[in-house]
Parts: sequence; C-alpha cells; structure tokens
Amino acid sequence: MTELWTVHTADLDAAVLEAARALLDDAFDGDFSEDDWQNALGGMHTLIWEGGELIGHASLVQRRLVHDGRTLRTGYVEAVAVRSDHRRRGHGAAMMDALERVLRKAYDLGALSASEDALEFYASRGWLLWRGTSSAMTPSGIEATKEDDGSIHVLPVGVTLDLDGEITCDWRSGDVW
Repeated sequence: MTELWTVHTADLDAAVLEAARALLDDAFDGDFSEDDWQNALGGMHTLIWEGGELIGHASLVQRRLVHDGRTLRTGYVEAVAVRSDHRRRGHGAAMMDALERVLRKAYDLGALSASEDALEFYASRGWLLWRGTSSAMTPSGIEATKEDDGSIHVLPVGVTLDLDGEITCDWRSGDVW
C-alpha cells in the first residue's frame, strides 16, 4: 500500500531524514550535495512510502524573490525525486499535488529550477518557464545568474508576472536557484 505524508521538517525524526537523504543521493547519482540537502530543509515535505520503504520525496521551502519592484513570498520546490524502480507511476504528480496545495494557500508565487529531464513534467502541471533574466542577491550585491536562465519555472498565485522581465532570488549556500 502506498502512503503519502505531508509534514514539516520539524516533525520528521532522524530515521526519516536519513532515509530521505539516502533516497536523494541515490536518485541524483551522488550529485546531491550537503548544500542541496540543507536547502531542502526547514519547510514542508511530501514523502511517499510503499511497504514501509521511502520511495519519493519533495520539499517546499520559503524564499524571497524580487520581481518588478516587489518582494514575493515564494514557495520554492526542492529535492524532488522518486526511487528509480517506482518512476512513471504518478508518484511525482502526487507529491507535487500536495506541495502545490500548500503553495496556493500560503505563498504569492511558486518557483523551482528544473533539470532538463523534468521540463515537460512541470510544464504539464502549469508551471511557466521564466524567459527573462535571473539574478541573486549576493553578499557583494546583485549578480546575474545566466547559467540558470532557461531552467527557472514559476507558478503564479494571485500575482501578475512579466515572464520576460528580471527575477532575483535571495542568497543561500550552494546553488542559488
């Protein structure tokens, strides 16, 4: 039987966090850094369990993005993965359904940085490709993040956006987007 949890980081015990980290390390073929992990904590998680084993994880953390002179309370999607032997069975969609419900009730905007493999998945859910330029508020000031242009997706929630404009994210360790 498959079970979906939606829970805050504060309510996850050490064993569940360890299982989630192991799942992400495996799903990203060892390319999931400690910074990536830390950036996925402190918000809501969706976890899918099957037969007592964790087979899926996604998280939604609060960030601040700036667009068109406005600071937007943003639900940022992180660490989305389904165990390889359980993919293409709707688990990713189920996790995103749960996170998007939270996002629509608590944030001005949803945002994420999608891998090439996931572009179609997010587009099919109504996420919009950011066509404009991106930047980050760094300790040295605002710096362009050209390497992230073309991978940023947004899900507006009651806010009008110019998808060809500029969007700036807050600073953090590791990948800023």
